[in-house]
Amino acid sequence: MWKDPVVEEVRKARQNHAAQFGYDLRAIYNDLKATEKLEDRKVVSFPSKRLKKEEKR
Repeated sequence: MWKDPVVEEVRKARQNHAAQFGYDLRAIYNDLKATEKLEDRKVVSFPSKRLKKEEKR
């Protein structure tokens, strides 16, 4: 099976980051949120979209 080098690099970075926090999801989340606050970027969130009855599957 062919492996995408970019995907492999991202997976390795994610693995290393998770290992730093003992794979504790709350600690990983808190670190990401702290990093987000330090960056000078606008963070946006959008409300979830509701499907109309006829669009539901």
